[in-house]
Parts: sequence; structure tokens; C-alpha cells
Amino acid sequence: MLRPTARVGAVAVALAVGAGVAVAHPGHGEETFNALVFSKTEGFRHDSIPAGIEAIETLGAENGFDVTATEDAAVFTDEELAQYEVVIWLSTTGDVLNDDQQAAFERYIAGGGGYAGVHAAADTEYDWPWYGELVGGYFAGHPEPQQATVTVEDPDHPSTATLPAEFERHDEWYNYAPNPRESAHVLATLDEGSYSGGTMGEDHPISWCQDVEAGRAWYTGMGHTQESYAEPEFLAHLLGGIQTAAGAVEADCSGDAGGGEGEPGGGEQPLAEDFEKVTLDDNTSNPMELAVAEDGRVFYIDRKGDVKVIGTDGAASTAGTVPVYTGQEFGLLGLALDPDFADNGWLYLYYSPAADEPVDRVSRFTVEGDSLDLASEQVVLTVDTQRDECCHAGGALEFDTQGNLYIATGDNTNPFASDGYAPIDEQEGRAAWDAQRTSANSNTLNGKVLRITPQDDGSYTVPDGNLFAEGTENTRPEIYAMGFRNPFRIGIDPTTDGLYVADYGPDAGNVDPNRGPDGRVEWNIVNEPGFYGWPYCVGDNTPYNDYDFATGTSGDTFDCSAPVNDSPNNTGVAELPPAIPAELWMGKSTTGSPEIGGSGAPMTSGAYQFDAELDSDRKWPEEFDGSVVFADWNDSRLFQVTLDEGRDQVSSVTRIFEEMSFNRPHALQFGPDGALYVIEWGSGFGGDNADSGVYRVDYVQGNRSPVARITADRTSGPAPLEVAFDSEGSHDPDGSDVTFSWDLDGDGTEDATGPTASHTYTDPGKYTARLTVTDADGRTAVSNLEITSGNTAPEVTVNGPVDGGFFSFGDTIAYDVTVTDPEDGEIDCQNVVVQPALGHDEHSHGYEQHRGCSGTFPLPGDEGHIGANIFGTVTVTYTDQGNGDAPPLTTTEVLVLQPKHREAEHFDATGRLESAGGGGDPGVSVEDTGDSAGGGKNIGHIDNGDWWAWEPTNLTNIDEVGLRAATNQLGATVEVRTGNPDTGPTVATIEMESTGDWQVYQDFTGALGGDSLTDSGPLYFVKTSGELNVNWVEFIGQGVTEP
Repeated sequence: MLRPTARVGAVAVALAVGAGVAVAHPGHGEETFNALVFSKTEGFRHDSIPAGIEAIETLGAENGFDVTATEDAAVFTDEELAQYEVVIWLSTTGDVLNDDQQAAFERYIAGGGGYAGVHAAADTEYDWPWYGELVGGYFAGHPEPQQATVTVEDPDHPSTATLPAEFERHDEWYNYAPNPRESAHVLATLDEGSYSGGTMGEDHPISWCQDVEAGRAWYTGMGHTQESYAEPEFLAHLLGGIQTAAGAVEADCSGDAGGGEGEPGGGEQPLAEDFEKVTLDDNTSNPMELAVAEDGRVFYIDRKGDVKVIGTDGAASTAGTVPVYTGQEFGLLGLALDPDFADNGWLYLYYSPAADEPVDRVSRFTVEGDSLDLASEQVVLTVDTQRDECCHAGGALEFDTQGNLYIATGDNTNPFASDGYAPIDEQEGRAAWDAQRTSANSNTLNGKVLRITPQDDGSYTVPDGNLFAEGTENTRPEIYAMGFRNPFRIGIDPTTDGLYVADYGPDAGNVDPNRGPDGRVEWNIVNEPGFYGWPYCVGDNTPYNDYDFATGTSGDTFDCSAPVNDSPNNTGVAELPPAIPAELWMGKSTTGSPEIGGSGAPMTSGAYQFDAELDSDRKWPEEFDGSVVFADWNDSRLFQVTLDEGRDQVSSVTRIFEEMSFNRPHALQFGPDGALYVIEWGSGFGGDNADSGVYRVDYVQGNRSPVARITADRTSGPAPLEVAFDSEGSHDPDGSDVTFSWDLDGDGTEDATGPTASHTYTDPGKYTARLTVTDADGRTAVSNLEITSGNTAPEVTVNGPVDGGFFSFGDTIAYDVTVTDPEDGEIDCQNVVVQPALGHDEHSHGYEQHRGCSGTFPLPGDEGHIGANIFGTVTVTYTDQGNGDAPPLTTTEVLVLQPKHREAEHFDATGRLESAGGGGDPGVSVEDTGDSAGGGKNIGHIDNGDWWAWEPTNLTNIDEVGLRAATNQLGATVEVRTGNPDTGPTVATIEMESTGDWQVYQDFTGALGGDSLTDSGPLYFVKTSGELNVNWVEFIGQGVTEP
């Protein structure tokens, strides 16, 4: 029901509409025209369609136009359409017209006909681009129906003239792609802050119009409910749209009178092309954190223990290696430079010692030149942990301007048996599954942000103003803020010393009234000590339910205003401070930050501080002063978060650098030069990623730096070692010629010029080969590559399980590994480390490590990931013994194991056969499913020749493949092909018969056969005939599971 938010609006509606819905428009009087209501559906069918037809017929009778209603697409001919001034597409869905009917409708509009689209008309004809342009935007998902605020942008258009300037209404609110404002004249918009589930940000059109050739188009996203068609206000809106689309009433739909809000940050923004991404080191494996010294050196750490330094000349080297434990999510995790680093050379690390004691440490080391003095270690702080169960180690470090060190720690709690909701298992022996023992425990250092002041002697003091005063019983004075799950990244505001905390959330896909909210991540402004909610409240202080894990019984929701920790695993105070809500939060099915939408992996920088006096040719412009860069690790998006004057509230969130490529941004730091430094984790799940790297984003406004790329035919081997180098891929993005300079032995002198080079390393040892590329304007770029002479990297062969093999969660899987190393000779199998993990979207959660050349491991699942994109990963690592002056080398192999039950919407790729015709975008679409068996989403709009695929797969010991499918036609056929969708062999054919409806599903199977079943590679599902929707895929057989 529409509810005006201003009394004057309500009066205006009452005066304009009165008791009926007939509205006279000046200068036109009683125009007569013919309207065709078309309501055919080939997808979801709205139960409001009959009410809509009846309402439009009544509008016609009361306002002098004739109405014909049909679901027969045969009416779409030139002769039939010529009888109507307007065709009303009433909540149509799917592919409703054939090619001839589409062509007729295109001619109808071009000749002066009218189109009026209502609600699901935007969920129609995805493979007909002309229709998408006519509507103005396609349906791109929706939350549950709810109340929202609508703002009228054009009060002069007949369809919005009688509506209040702003009003509230209950409806099903569609998101659209692309934004209709790009082509249409917007009439009304949604306030995404007034409801949850919007994903379009500050500019969310909900009604619009446009002129199309000689014709007219009008659309409203409202009208989902049956009740809509009895509401006078909505009917007046609908009437104005029909009349103007018919041409019976004049309307200005040229351009965009609504204008839009422009960039949310306000003011003229710098252009994206004024920034460039500069490679600092792309010869990385597991880069975790970075810090930039005043002298321009960049320090970064590798999770496996290396501390690296990139010099001002671009040379990268290893300053030192700290022995670390890397099971679960532990390792070398945090890095910070002392505020007086230029004078004292002190560097702080947060790491997990290699010894068996389950602790993490904050230690101070001294850097001398570009070397880390391991003997200088001063253990500043020890954090007790448990290493029996995964997950959440945190580890980020940041200094404020007063010399205080902030330390972020994770909840050190297993999340995999909590259905994706709050892990609060209070059963005996289940403490590792209870975050109340850590995050909500005032007497531990886990799940917190700590604040201490390091002293010159390696000790620390606690500054005034932390959450608990020293001496308070059952508390730790180091705690500044508590109630975090995995505050993986933190950043400082150098103006206010405020802290920004990006906290990872759980994985529940949906809200459960008996358990709590969907999985939500947070971005917090932590400018005061306090309790930030976990595991009782999350996001905007949405509470979880208390839950008895022994009986599976849900209790009342927690009180966020007065949380009480009564867990038997709590050693701290019971009564906690009121929970502080997050400033930004993003969920799996809801969002409090529509500009970002969903996010599973938040990252943050500190606040940028513009310095007009700073002499830097790369510093960011003043428009970013006080802003923070937020990044989503999963999908590599970056956002500018603009704050208010007090730096305690978000003013706007704006997507930035859409055209710039990032590969899982892992850490973000503004340097003293005013540029943004970025670590990219790369595309692999467990690390050791060849496409990881350390980069800098400069503001240049002119000539850009060249790009340097270095490759070699070998990077290790016995001495003397001859290596051939190549600069392929190096170039100047501005198009000028480049020159090459090679320092191949790391002594700082030029050894060769030209695009290729070679060198013989006579003496054993580790060397850094450096390529410098210079453009015509003298700008340079550097690329480094480490070469080891005198030691050969080991060769690791995983004999089993096969890469891409199939399993079920909970299975036990056997592994067998062969390692060869010419220098080590006989292999000590205890040095072979096997790390199984739960893969989830773009990341993985490690389980317990196993050692040995053969053995078994379990792959448990997580009930909270039901319907999620989950799979298994196995990382196998071997580090050799080195050889004299040649250091040890490590080789890692990573396998992906596929679950036997695969939700279809989680395909890795989709497309269309080269030989296939058809219009529209190639590949499948994802939509909400109506399957009574659940599943959440299905894929649909599958044209002949369209395919979807997963990679890697290996069908060893799989006998059949099945589809959970629906079709309203005579049937459909899907062929399963390996290797290539066009030319790969067909290993199964699945024939589907009609299920009677597009959302009535049945199970269909096809037997597997052929020589390529044991190959690891992509697997394609190609639709060759008919029409269908697919909910999930089943792989039937033993797979890689141990018999």
C-alpha cells in the first residue's frame, strides 16, 4: 500500500484521484484508443496478472479506451498489431516471442506504436537485445517484498504528476542492469537506504520512459502484488503510463529531466585514465601485508615467513626469513614499521612461531640496510591460540600518530558446524566451536583490536582509554575493541587517529528466523573502545538467536543493547557493553550498502591525507582527502568511501577504477608519497600464486610509466647454470619505443641491453635478475626474477587424488605423492606437507595438515554452506634441503576436488558454440528457482548451443551424470563434452521429457563413456535441442572417495 511521507502529498493525491481513478489531462479530453494487454509467461508467473488485467479493463472503461487481453503470441503480426496504439506487457517472463513475432513488434514500435511495461516485463526476452533497449534495463535480482521509499523525479509526467514527491510503498523491488538512466528519462527512483536488498546504489530508477524511433516506451517496476491493482495511487500511475505510451496524452520523455545525482562523492572527480597501476614486484607467492618507509622502500611479508624489501631502484630482495607455522590460516600475517623507523630500523611482525606451542607473537626486529637481523628479535606480546581447529587468525598491525600499536586478532574459532550462523556451541569438548570463549570474552586477546604502546626495551605499556582499565578483574587491559570475527584488515586515519576495521563474516546464505541473519561482513569506524557485536549481533546490530547445539533448539534473539556472555567457556565478565553497529555491512542475500551490494571479503586502507606541500609526482589529488579505499577481495572491486567532516560517518561510497584490473586486492596502504600501494593475492586458493604481486597506484595526469615483464627458461639448477631471459610483454602504454637494461647478477651494474639476454651463474647461490624498461620520456619500470644456482627446485607429482576428481563432503580421500630432487636424493616423506581445505567462492579455509608421501584425509563439509559455491582443495608442498650456498627451494601443487552435487548457478564459465546462431548474449542466465526441492537459484534462458562448464574436472570412477531440470516443451537434450565445447568428445547425452512447467523439476540422467573420462580439464554441458531450466547437477559414482 502506498503511504505518503508528507501530508501535503496525501492531500494532493486525494484531490487529484478522488474516489475513482479517471484523470483528465488538459488539452486532450476523452481520447479513444485501443490497448492490447499481453501477459504470456515462460518463466515465473505472478499471481497478480488476473488482477492486473481486470484493473486495466476497468481503467479503459472509465477513461475511454478499449482493452483486449491475450497470452497468444500469434497476435504479434503487422496486421494484428496495427489495431492497437499501445501494447501493455503485464509481468511477462522468459522468451515469449519467436523471431518473426519479434520482428513484427520492432516494426510496430518503429512505425509509431507504444509499449508499456509493468514489473516483470523487465524479466523477459534476455536474448533479444532490441527489447532490452526498449525496456531500458533488464531485471537483475530482487529481495523479498518490503516497504521502501519512492522519490518522484519528474512531477510533470502524467504517470507521476498525481503522486507525492516522496512516498512509501510495499512491493517487490527489482534491481536493473544496465542502469536505465543511461538511455531513458527517469520518472521515479528508490531510496535504497529505506529497504534492504538494493544493489544499484544512490541512483536506482523504478519508473522511466523514452522515445524509440517514432514510438514511445514507458515502464514501471511496481505492480508485483495483487493489492497494487486496487490502490488508486498505483492505478493513476499505471493509467498515465498507458495513456502516454499510447500517444493519447503528451509527455516529455526526451533526455533525462531527472538529471541524476552524478558522482556520489560530489564535485568533479578525477578521471580514471589519470591513474596508473605500476608493478613493483610480480615475482611473489603468498604476499600478505606491506609497509612503506619514508625513504621509499617497500617492505612486504610472505605468509610462509619471508620478509621482502623493494628498493627505490626497483630491486627486490629477501631481508630475512622467520620460521612460521602455516597450518589452518596461520603464518606470517602482520607487518608495521616503527614510527621512528628511519632512525632505529625497528620492524614489527605478527606471526605464528614454528614451534609446537599454540601462540601468535608480536615481535620487534631490527633492519640493517636491507637485511633483517633475526637475532634482534624482541617478543613484545604473545597471543594464546588453539591450532587443532581452523579458523580466523587476523594479524594486521597499524601504528597511530601517538606511537600506539593496534593489533587485530581473529576469533580462532571453527565456523564449520554452525550452519553459517553464530558459532556458540557450549557443549563439553566443543570450546573451539564457541566464539564466546574468544570474541565475547574480556579475558582473552582473540577476536579483538588491541592497543599497546611499545617501549624501547621491547616491552609495552597500555595507553589510557582502552576498553578495560588495568586491574579490572577478568579483563585484559590491552583490549581496545572486542566482538570481531576476523578483522583481517585495519587502517588508521592520520588526522583523527580513528581506526577502520574490515571484519569478515559467516557464510549463511539466507536469513533464518530461528537462527539469525544471513552471512554479513562489516566495515567499522572504530573511533572509540567498545563491543562490536560478534558472535551475538552483526551488521546493523541484527541479533542471532541463542541456540542449543546439543538439542538443535533455537532460543530468543540476543539483546544487542545489553549482551550477556554466560557461556561455560567464558573466563571474562558476563555483562558486556552495548553492541556498536557497523558503519557499512554487506550480506549474502541482503545489504546495508547498496553501492557495494554483496561482499564476502572486505579489505580497507587507512584514510588518505592530502598534503599540498608534498613534492610527489604520484600523490593522489585533493578530491580524495579524508577518503578510505574499500576493496572486495572476492570480485576485485575498489570503492572510495567518503566520510563526513567529523570522520565518524560515511557520506558516500563510489566505485573507482572499474577499468583497472586487480586480482584479489589483499592489502592497501597509502604511502608517504601519497600513492596507494596494493598487494594482490592472485587467482589460486591456497597461495603460491604466480599472478600475485605488489603494485602502486599513481595519480599521473600525463605520461604513464612503461610496463616491465621478465621471463626465463629456467630459474634453478646445478651450477654452472645458464639462463636465457626474455622481456616479452614489456611495453609503453603511451605507445613510445622502450629500451632495456639487464642487471643479471644483482650487483647493480648493467650486464646486457636489448629485448633478450642470457647469463651463466658460475657460483652457487641465489641471485636477483633485474630488467629495467625506459620509455621515450625517461620514465622507468622494473621487473625482478630470483635465480638459484647450485640447487634444483624439487618436482612434486600428485598421483592421487586426480585434479578435478569428485567426492562428497564427509568422505575420506586417499593421497599419494612422489617427490624427486636431484640434490636431496632420497626424500624424507615427513617433509611432504598435504593441506586439505574447504574451497568457498574465491578463497579456502584450511583443515589440519598431514605429512607423508601417502595417507588419507577427511574433507568435512559445513551445513552453513548448503547451496553455496563450495568444493575441496588440496595443497601439496615440499621444501628441499638446499645445497651449500644455494638456499632451499619449495615446490607446491594445488588440486581442486569437485563435489558430486553441483548447484548449476555456480558454473565457472558459460558461452555459446561457435557454430550456433541465435541473438542476445551467449550463455545461460541465473534466476530464482521455484523448485519445491529448494536450491535457491537455477539457470535458464538457455538457447541452442549455449553451454555452462566447470574446470577442472576428472570423471574417473563416475558412472552417470544427472540434471535436476524443468521444461514446459516436448523435451530437451544436453550433451556433456570434455575439453572443448565445440570439438570435445561427447561423454554423455541427457534426454529430458516435458515436466509440464518451467518451474516443475524432475531428475534426468545419462550414462558416461569414452576415453576422455580420466582427463583433467574443463567439462561442458551443451544444450543441443529444446528448452529447459537446470537447478543442479549430480555426478553419480565412487569418484576419488576411498572405497
